[in-house]
Amino acid sequence: MANETEKTAVTTENGRKFLWSFQPKSGKDAGESIVRNFLLHWFPAKSAERSLSWGYSFYLGTITFALFLILVVTGVVLMFLYVPSVERAYQSVKDIENVVSFGWFIRAMHRNATHLMVIFVFLHMVRVFLGGAYKNGLGGGQLRPINWIIGVVLLLTTLFLAFTGYLLPWDQLAFWAVTVGTDIARTIPLIGDEVRFILIGGHEIDQNTLIRFYVLHCFFLPLLMVGLIVYHFWRIRKDGGLASYDTIVNKQEKIKESNGGGKKTYSLLGITKGRTVEVESTTRNEDAHTVNSIPHLIRRVGLVILATFVFVAVMSLFMPAPLEEAANPDVTPNPAKAPWYFLWLQELVTITTFTLFGITFDGGFIGGVLIPGVLLIALCVWPFYDKSSKDATGVWFAKERLRQNLVFIVICFAIILLTIIGTYFRGPFWEFYLPWEAWPDLPRIL
Repeated sequence: MANETEKTAVTTENGRKFLWSFQPKSGKDAGESIVRNFLLHWFPAKSAERSLSWGYSFYLGTITFALFLILVVTGVVLMFLYVPSVERAYQSVKDIENVVSFGWFIRAMHRNATHLMVIFVFLHMVRVFLGGAYKNGLGGGQLRPINWIIGVVLLLTTLFLAFTGYLLPWDQLAFWAVTVGTDIARTIPLIGDEVRFILIGGHEIDQNTLIRFYVLHCFFLPLLMVGLIVYHFWRIRKDGGLASYDTIVNKQEKIKESNGGGKKTYSLLGITKGRTVEVESTTRNEDAHTVNSIPHLIRRVGLVILATFVFVAVMSLFMPAPLEEAANPDVTPNPAKAPWYFLWLQELVTITTFTLFGITFDGGFIGGVLIPGVLLIALCVWPFYDKSSKDATGVWFAKERLRQNLVFIVICFAIILLTIIGTYFRGPFWEFYLPWEAWPDLPRIL
């Protein structure tokens, strides 16, 4: 009987080693392994149990990082096959789709991962805001507001990465989407024409624009993204991990203090009766709320990255990347739409263009520059104006943050609604059509 028990134990241990080769024998062993490893050093030795739950953060940041890894890998493969030339760009993409083995699949994964990354960066930002995780918690030396601003810059970089890559197929969809997108920059007062000139490398979208977008998309923006991601991860580590359990521990300690549990107050003459705020200090029992990052956190991160890769791969089997006819500057599609993640701006420009008392207000400036600019500035400075207490840090829908959360949700839903309207309800001449209504037959605009 004893021999069978020993054999079962050995088999179980071998199975654990096969699935997870490293099994730390103590918390100290697990912590030291993270410190010694360059990659694992991004993670703290211990992680809050609540931050590991699937329902707290939904691992949106990890999913976004996994999507970026997919973009890097597939993008490097596509670089070997793509020719950044006006004369050959479209044909090279067509060869990727129809000649290169599994080229259509690699391109589909790259495009789908791009769109998903835009969505998940946005969702990650929403999660951080609604959870009040952009505010400093109980720990010392935290700079969560700065990391929130880094996150906003990451969102803008993601949008610009997607936008610069949108032109590279050099088909009608890409050409006119970028045309509409860059025309919005022209509405900036005083410097609009100069901004558009710098962006496209001239007055027209041509070879200069293509090579400029190609270099930005394949080198400068990915390099900037890597630097921001590394700092973002490092800053999370320095801030004590996700802002998930500070408030719960603080409330438990307050209850403990009110009951007089385990508290001693010292004076210059020794132990005294009662409690004095000036001299007492509280040591939180962090071991009761944390677990070793190895293997708990690392295993979950690996699982999320693997699941993201599988999801994008399966998605790409059923949603191949589109490729329309070659770009033709002389044939204007009707309607001409910006990339879907900028459609809310295009719709906002339409809404804010109106005439009042004989005065025409420019929607290009109001909807394309002023309103987005105000929203962007508000996002960056809001952590410094949020007066909610530290008890609300890391708490979903905290009552004291109810009003600002409602305003934020309304703004997000407005952006989503404008995007849906621009995608499905706008037809020729940017007129409003219901999805089931047929568009009139119109000749091509030359």
